[in-house]
Amino acid sequence: MTTDPATPTGIRTHRAMATRTAEDAISILVVDDERSMRDFLKILLQKEGYAVTTAPNGENALDCLHDQEFGLVITDIRMPGMGGLELLEAVKDHNPELPVIMITAFASPDDAVVAMKNGAFDYISKPFNVDEIKSVIESATRKNRPAAAAPAAQPFPGIIGESREMLKIFDMIRRIAPTPANVLIYGESGTGKELVAQAIHAHSKVAANPFVPITCSAIPEELMESELFGHVKGAFTGAISDKPGLFNEADTGTAFLDEIGELTPIIQTKLLRVLQEREIKPVGGTRIKHIDVRIIAATNRVLEEEILASRFREDLFYRLAVVPIRVPPLRERKSDVPLLVDHFLRKYSRQLHKEVQEISSYALQVLMNYNFPGNVRELENIIERGVALESSNIILPESLSLTTGLTHDKRRTGDGTAPPLFQVVASEEELYDLGLETVVTNLEKRLIQHALSKTQNSKMRAADLLRMSFRSFRYKVKKYGLD
Repeated sequence: MTTDPATPTGIRTHRAMATRTAEDAISILVVDDERSMRDFLKILLQKEGYAVTTAPNGENALDCLHDQEFGLVITDIRMPGMGGLELLEAVKDHNPELPVIMITAFASPDDAVVAMKNGAFDYISKPFNVDEIKSVIESATRKNRPAAAAPAAQPFPGIIGESREMLKIFDMIRRIAPTPANVLIYGESGTGKELVAQAIHAHSKVAANPFVPITCSAIPEELMESELFGHVKGAFTGAISDKPGLFNEADTGTAFLDEIGELTPIIQTKLLRVLQEREIKPVGGTRIKHIDVRIIAATNRVLEEEILASRFREDLFYRLAVVPIRVPPLRERKSDVPLLVDHFLRKYSRQLHKEVQEISSYALQVLMNYNFPGNVRELENIIERGVALESSNIILPESLSLTTGLTHDKRRTGDGTAPPLFQVVASEEELYDLGLETVVTNLEKRLIQHALSKTQNSKMRAADLLRMSFRSFRYKVKKYGLD
């Protein structure tokens, strides 16, 4: 047996997830027919605190697997004799739980799909980014780490995030929850405004009392007053009995008014009285009832613009926005995407009775490069669809369904539509004025931009689309300043 055994050195490396010692170092088997690649990965991984064993081919790798336990196998996909795909099958027969990362200098989407379908943890093309492979290895070996390395629990159930923006919101929730101050939560649709409202109520002094969500846009205009403030029997046709109203239900607790910007001017006036006097009068009634309700409102509109357009009362705005909280869109907190993906993967794997527990690095990169016009709600829908449709145990880029359109290209023809990419390369005048080299260069840059846009800035998929090697594509991207 010809192997390149590496003795665990116990090198201590400070990392985001954990600090390993010789006793708890994870053993990794690196399989590649190129000695330079084996040596490179061995040095790289030992510096990261892993114990590394190398093998030059699949046959020797199987001998190592029978002699020693490993936490991860990294193998080239194309080798003389037993190839990487054949080795992957043998590894899974030996230990179905052992993660395997495939690497290759010959990027092929077909190989990637076959590898993932056969149980590979991920697929990385050479030349790979060092940070990329370290991140993939970190994910693959996470299950074998000590319990102390587990990520910290989220402070508020349902609100997932560790970004600076979300930490500010968590701090604000802690500070304002115990007070009776009214709160205005604003942000784009799908950012989780109701979750923030629920967290404020759950940590308030009235947490044991009702939390009543009211979606203002869902209530017909003619029924709005009755729904909010109640009515007495006979107040109007169909009022066959007294009805208390939603504010009455929220008495001693919290009323959450979602989409507050949809309220009509008349209801805005009546709501202002509720805020000022803490009293309500049902439709058709004569008795006034005093209530003790904390109001949390939310909107995806810019209320200051609504005030200028005379669609929203300025005095009501200031009554509502005693404490304003802005929930940022997902594109402003991209560092939370992996955390959210992991949360939704576990959620929908459990709900749909699937074993999809991981996402490939390329699929995750597609999500990291996407702007999410629908924010967290859209990401949740993407992952739910991916889990439902995926037949392997890992989400691949092909399983992602992203919203696409012409938003990345603002150029329009006279009729308002975007011009076809290849409609005109250059006019005769431009060709002779600029010269062939400049025209070809401009077209090449344009093609690369189009491929990046079409693949949500995934360089690997864009290179495949243009049938270029990843190395050449990356050089062109850097050359044209598109990185």
